[in-house]
Amino acid sequence: MNIKKGFTLMELLVVIGIIAILVALGTVSYSTAQKKSRDSKRKSDLKTIQNALEQYYAICGSVYPTPGASKTVPTSISCSSPSSVILSNTPLEPLKSLSYTMDSTGDGVDYTICVPNQASGRPFEAETTATYCLSNSQ
Repeated sequence: MNIKKGFTLMELLVVIGIIAILVALGTVSYSTAQKKSRDSKRKSDLKTIQNALEQYYAICGSVYPTPGASKTVPTSISCSSPSSVILSNTPLEPLKSLSYTMDSTGDGVDYTICVPNQASGRPFEAETTATYCLSNSQ
């Protein structure tokens, strides 16, 4: 009697196929979770910047800072009179390939801070627009 110990080629191919499918599903799931995490971080960063701008408004004479020509959020938010540092380092975008933008009226009454969608061109998972923006609460 000839008893073979081992797996047939078909059994091995089925197992390899199942493993390949599981790895593919895990990779896609992980990638989606990373994108959602970065989107969440961007929204949290904008809220931090908005809170700093509101503190600036309260401390520095009822005006908001105006962005430079580049329209990016300043690297730090501080008041010269009275001398006060409100946010020493503004948060950086998670991928560091995008920047938080700021638009303001010349009189310092209104502002809007935005972050563009991911570099891949896809909008935020839960958003319908290509950017996420916050405006002043005044």
